[in-house]
Amino acid sequence: MNPKTYKKLVATELTTDFRAAATIVEAPFPEPGPGDVVVKNEFAGVNATDVNITAGRYDPGASLPFDLGAEASGVIVATGSAVKHVKEGDAVVTFNLGGGYRAYNVLPARHVIPVPAPSPEALTVAVSGLTASIALAVTGRMGKGETVLVTAAAGGTGQYAVQLAKLAGNHVVGTCGTSEKAEFLQSLGCDLVINYREENVKKVLRAEYPRGIDLVYESVGGALFDTCVRALALHGRLIIIGFISEYLEGPQPVRQPRIYAHLLQKSASVHAFFLPHFSKYYREHTARLFQLITDGSLRVAIDPTEFDGLEAVADAVDYLHSGKSMGKVVVRL
Repeated sequence: MNPKTYKKLVATELTTDFRAAATIVEAPFPEPGPGDVVVKNEFAGVNATDVNITAGRYDPGASLPFDLGAEASGVIVATGSAVKHVKEGDAVVTFNLGGGYRAYNVLPARHVIPVPAPSPEALTVAVSGLTASIALAVTGRMGKGETVLVTAAAGGTGQYAVQLAKLAGNHVVGTCGTSEKAEFLQSLGCDLVINYREENVKKVLRAEYPRGIDLVYESVGGALFDTCVRALALHGRLIIIGFISEYLEGPQPVRQPRIYAHLLQKSASVHAFFLPHFSKYYREHTARLFQLITDGSLRVAIDPTEFDGLEAVADAVDYLHSGKSMGKVVVRL
């Protein structure tokens, strides 16, 4: 029997300080509409952009309080009268803004992704995997035999980007900040790993790849973004999937030649990628990712640090922004 109420995390203040913004509240158990399902969340994914959500950057007109979290994996506990393709007891992955950091989530049945089990590994596909897969294939037009650079390569989505680029037959370079992460990236197949705390990324790229980098999967921003732009090859492409270095303190002022001065001379390009704008590709890429995981071609790493319950979400967000995480950070609900 389902409970009468449940707990969820909401933002009660607009700030990039997730801990200050997030409050646990009690809410009535959600009743599904005819085409809806109610999912009992078991695991929720933690994302760097959680601090952008609490700051109201995704929906500047949103009124407080509003729900937090995004992707989760769980089990369907109630269905609407018109739902036929899934049933109570089915394991699913969900991805909707405000649907992650809560015990129960109600959403349209057509938006759930059936999975074998509600595992941490399964939920990584919903945001981290789809971002890498669609961004590389569609926005980046990734080919074969190219040199691909992945920044923050040991993170939740970086690990996908590294492996998908290798599976496509490319030479892959990954950046990270610790020797442990470097070993992890080597185990994923990185052809070259650059530890930015011990090496100068700009000098290494210039020495190792004088022709330049064909495709960059970039999520750090700041000075590293500038380095990546300058490292692009003729017809090189850079995909912006985030800029975590500026999430907490806000955009940094830049005093240098504008970006077109670096792009025009190489016919290079910069493209931004925001996952919700590419929903028409979800089904195709989800199916492929699960197939690659099932047949062992794709490895999914979950950060071993344990975070239990809604009370631990702020700790998990802080941990992710500390730069210590390796693989996807997950909270057990």
